[in-house]
Amino acid sequence: MAYRKVILANDEIYHVLNRGVEERITFEDKRDYRRFIDSFVYYQKANPPARFSFRKRVKKEKLKGDNLVEIICYCLMPNHFHFLLKQVKERGISLFIGRLVNSYTRYFNTRHRRSGHLFQGPFRAVRITSEQQLLHVSRYIHLNPFVGFLVKDLRDYPYSSYLEYLGLSQNSFCSPEIVLNQFSSREEYEKFVLDQKDYALNLKKIEKAILESL
Repeated sequence: MAYRKVILANDEIYHVLNRGVEERITFEDKRDYRRFIDSFVYYQKANPPARFSFRKRVKKEKLKGDNLVEIICYCLMPNHFHFLLKQVKERGISLFIGRLVNSYTRYFNTRHRRSGHLFQGPFRAVRITSEQQLLHVSRYIHLNPFVGFLVKDLRDYPYSSYLEYLGLSQNSFCSPEIVLNQFSSREEYEKFVLDQKDYALNLKKIEKAILESL
Protein backbone atom coordinates (compact mmCIF):
# COMPACT_ATOMS: atom_id res chain seq x y z
CA MET A 1 0.00 0.00 0.00
CA ALA A 2 1.56 3.27 -1.12
CA TYR A 3 0.79 6.18 1.14
CA ARG A 4 0.66 9.70 -0.26
CA LYS A 5 -0.85 13.08 0.51
CA VAL A 6 -4.57 13.00 -0.22
CA ILE A 7 -7.51 15.37 0.03
CA LEU A 8 -9.74 14.23 2.90
CA ALA A 9 -13.31 14.35 1.61
CA ASN A 10 -16.63 13.86 3.34
CA ASP A 11 -18.26 10.42 3.07
CA GLU A 12 -14.96 8.84 2.02
CA ILE A 13 -13.12 6.20 4.07
CA TYR A 14 -9.41 6.42 4.90
CA HIS A 15 -6.78 4.27 6.56
CA VAL A 16 -5.11 6.65 9.00
CA LEU A 17 -1.97 5.92 11.01
CA ASN A 18 0.90 7.51 12.84
CA ARG A 19 3.80 6.30 14.97
CA GLY A 20 5.92 7.57 17.82
CA VAL A 21 8.67 10.05 17.07
CA GLU A 22 11.98 8.23 16.57
CA GLU A 23 9.92 5.01 16.80
CA ARG A 24 9.55 5.50 20.54
CA ILE A 25 6.92 3.71 22.63
CA THR A 26 3.69 5.70 22.81
CA PHE A 27 1.71 3.36 25.06
CA GLU A 28 3.67 2.25 28.12
CA ASP A 29 0.95 0.34 29.97
CA LYS A 30 -2.76 -0.36 30.33
CA ARG A 31 -3.42 3.11 31.69
CA ASP A 32 -1.97 4.74 28.57
CA TYR A 33 -3.97 2.52 26.22
CA ARG A 34 -7.14 3.22 28.19
CA ARG A 35 -6.53 6.96 28.10
CA PHE A 36 -6.05 6.95 24.33
CA ILE A 37 -9.25 4.95 23.81
CA ASP A 38 -11.25 7.23 26.11
CA SER A 39 -9.79 10.21 24.25
CA PHE A 40 -10.75 9.05 20.78
CA VAL A 41 -14.29 8.25 21.92
CA TYR A 42 -14.50 11.79 23.33
CA TYR A 43 -12.91 13.69 20.45
CA GLN A 44 -14.97 11.85 17.87
CA LYS A 45 -17.65 14.45 18.65
CA ALA A 46 -17.58 17.77 16.83
CA ASN A 47 -18.42 19.69 20.02
CA PRO A 48 -17.70 17.62 23.13
CA PRO A 49 -19.39 19.01 26.28
CA ALA A 50 -16.19 19.90 28.17
CA ARG A 51 -12.42 19.69 27.99
CA PHE A 52 -11.28 16.11 28.18
CA SER A 53 -9.34 16.91 31.38
CA PHE A 54 -12.78 17.27 33.01
CA ARG A 55 -14.19 14.14 31.39
CA LYS A 56 -14.79 12.43 34.74
CA ARG A 57 -17.44 15.06 35.52
CA VAL A 58 -19.40 14.16 32.40
CA LYS A 59 -18.41 10.51 32.09
CA LYS A 60 -21.87 9.23 32.99
CA GLU A 61 -23.52 11.54 30.49
CA LYS A 62 -24.06 10.27 26.99
CA LEU A 63 -21.89 12.24 24.60
CA LYS A 64 -24.33 13.97 22.29
CA GLY A 65 -23.98 15.88 19.07
CA ASP A 66 -22.64 15.23 15.62
CA ASN A 67 -19.56 13.15 14.92
CA LEU A 68 -16.52 14.45 13.10
CA VAL A 69 -15.76 10.93 11.90
CA GLU A 70 -17.18 7.46 11.97
CA ILE A 71 -14.69 4.95 13.38
CA ILE A 72 -14.89 1.72 11.40
CA CYS A 73 -12.04 -0.10 13.12
CA TYR A 74 -8.84 0.60 15.03
CA CYS A 75 -5.77 -1.00 16.56
CA LEU A 76 -3.29 0.46 19.03
CA MET A 77 0.22 -0.94 18.96
CA PRO A 78 3.04 -0.09 21.40
CA ASN A 79 4.55 2.58 19.12
CA HIS A 80 1.82 3.40 16.59
CA PHE A 81 -1.90 3.41 15.89
CA HIS A 82 -4.23 2.52 13.01
CA PHE A 83 -7.76 3.72 12.24
CA LEU A 84 -10.23 3.14 9.46
CA LEU A 85 -12.22 6.39 9.44
CA LYS A 86 -15.13 7.73 7.46
CA GLN A 87 -15.12 11.53 7.36
CA VAL A 88 -18.52 12.95 8.33
CA LYS A 89 -17.84 16.67 8.80
CA GLU A 90 -15.66 18.98 6.74
CA ARG A 91 -12.04 18.62 7.99
CA GLY A 92 -13.38 15.96 10.36
CA ILE A 93 -10.42 13.58 10.19
CA SER A 94 -7.86 16.35 10.61
CA LEU A 95 -9.72 17.84 13.59
CA PHE A 96 -10.27 14.43 15.18
CA ILE A 97 -6.68 13.26 14.90
CA GLY A 98 -5.28 16.69 15.81
CA ARG A 99 -7.33 16.98 18.99
CA LEU A 100 -6.73 13.35 19.93
CA VAL A 101 -2.95 13.46 19.46
CA ASN A 102 -2.54 16.84 21.17
CA SER A 103 -4.61 15.80 24.17
CA TYR A 104 -2.91 12.42 24.53
CA THR A 105 0.56 13.94 24.15
CA ARG A 106 -0.14 16.41 26.98
CA TYR A 107 -1.32 13.56 29.18
CA PHE A 108 1.60 11.28 28.26
CA ASN A 109 4.25 13.97 28.75
CA THR A 110 2.85 14.94 32.14
CA ARG A 111 2.56 11.38 33.34
CA HIS A 112 5.94 10.21 32.05
CA ARG A 113 7.83 13.44 32.72
CA ARG A 114 8.90 14.25 29.21
CA SER A 115 8.38 17.10 26.76
CA GLY A 116 8.05 17.64 23.03
CA HIS A 117 6.24 15.83 20.25
CA LEU A 118 5.18 12.25 20.89
CA PHE A 119 4.04 11.29 17.39
CA GLN A 120 6.04 11.70 14.21
CA GLY A 121 4.90 14.55 12.01
CA PRO A 122 1.51 14.67 10.27
CA PHE A 123 -0.57 11.53 10.27
CA ARG A 124 -0.61 9.48 7.07
CA ALA A 125 -3.81 8.57 5.24
CA VAL A 126 -4.80 6.54 2.20
CA ARG A 127 -8.27 6.65 0.66
CA ILE A 128 -10.17 3.39 0.41
CA THR A 129 -11.30 3.08 -3.18
CA SER A 130 -13.08 -0.28 -3.27
CA GLU A 131 -15.04 -2.71 -1.16
CA GLN A 132 -12.26 -5.28 -1.51
CA GLN A 133 -9.68 -2.81 -0.26
CA LEU A 134 -11.91 -1.95 2.71
CA LEU A 135 -12.11 -5.60 3.76
CA HIS A 136 -8.41 -6.26 3.34
CA VAL A 137 -7.38 -3.13 5.23
CA SER A 138 -9.69 -4.03 8.12
CA ARG A 139 -8.02 -7.44 8.23
CA TYR A 140 -4.57 -5.85 8.01
CA ILE A 141 -5.39 -3.58 10.96
CA HIS A 142 -6.81 -6.37 13.10
CA LEU A 143 -3.91 -8.72 12.41
CA ASN A 144 -1.29 -6.27 13.68
CA PRO A 145 -1.02 -7.69 17.24
CA PHE A 146 -0.55 -11.21 15.86
CA VAL A 147 1.98 -10.26 13.21
CA GLY A 148 3.78 -8.06 15.75
CA PHE A 149 4.14 -11.08 18.07
CA LEU A 150 2.16 -9.44 20.88
CA VAL A 151 -0.35 -12.31 21.10
CA LYS A 152 -0.82 -15.73 19.59
CA ASP A 153 -4.61 -15.43 19.73
CA LEU A 154 -6.15 -12.16 18.53
CA ARG A 155 -8.98 -12.66 21.00
CA ASP A 156 -6.44 -11.98 23.75
CA TYR A 157 -5.64 -8.48 22.53
CA PRO A 158 -7.85 -5.80 24.16
CA TYR A 159 -6.61 -2.69 22.33
CA SER A 160 -8.30 -3.08 18.96
CA SER A 161 -11.82 -3.31 17.59
CA TYR A 162 -11.44 -7.02 16.82
CA LEU A 163 -13.45 -8.21 19.83
CA GLU A 164 -16.18 -5.73 18.99
CA TYR A 165 -16.33 -7.19 15.48
CA LEU A 166 -16.77 -10.66 16.97
CA GLY A 167 -19.48 -9.52 19.38
CA LEU A 168 -17.27 -10.34 22.36
CA SER A 169 -16.95 -6.83 23.75
CA GLN A 170 -19.42 -4.63 25.61
CA ASN A 171 -17.82 -1.60 23.98
CA SER A 172 -19.49 0.14 21.06
CA PHE A 173 -16.73 2.46 19.88
CA CYS A 174 -16.96 1.57 16.19
CA SER A 175 -19.29 0.98 13.27
CA PRO A 176 -18.27 -2.59 12.35
CA GLU A 177 -21.39 -3.14 10.27
CA ILE A 178 -19.75 -1.25 7.40
CA VAL A 179 -17.38 -4.20 7.07
CA LEU A 180 -19.48 -6.98 8.60
CA ASN A 181 -22.34 -6.38 6.15
CA GLN A 182 -20.13 -8.04 3.55
CA PHE A 183 -20.14 -11.30 5.53
CA SER A 184 -22.90 -13.71 6.46
CA SER A 185 -21.81 -13.81 10.11
CA ARG A 186 -19.20 -12.58 12.57
CA GLU A 187 -17.69 -16.06 12.44
CA GLU A 188 -17.19 -15.72 8.72
CA TYR A 189 -15.35 -12.45 9.27
CA GLU A 190 -13.11 -14.08 11.87
CA LYS A 191 -12.33 -16.86 9.41
CA PHE A 192 -11.54 -14.22 6.77
CA VAL A 193 -9.06 -12.57 9.15
CA LEU A 194 -7.36 -15.74 10.40
CA ASP A 195 -7.25 -17.97 7.34
CA GLN A 196 -4.86 -15.87 5.29
CA LYS A 197 -1.58 -17.14 6.70
CA ASP A 198 0.52 -16.15 3.71
CA TYR A 199 -1.01 -12.69 3.83
CA ALA A 200 -0.23 -12.43 7.55
CA LEU A 201 3.38 -13.44 7.00
CA ASN A 202 3.80 -10.53 4.59
CA LEU A 203 2.08 -7.97 6.80
CA LYS A 204 5.20 -7.21 8.82
CA LYS A 205 7.10 -6.28 5.67
CA ILE A 206 4.19 -4.16 4.44
CA GLU A 207 3.86 -2.36 7.76
CA LYS A 208 7.58 -1.76 8.00
CA ALA A 209 7.59 -0.19 4.56
CA ILE A 210 4.65 2.04 5.47
CA LEU A 211 6.11 3.18 8.76
CA GLU A 212 9.53 3.79 7.26
CA SER A 213 7.87 6.16 4.80
CA LEU A 214 6.49 8.36 7.60
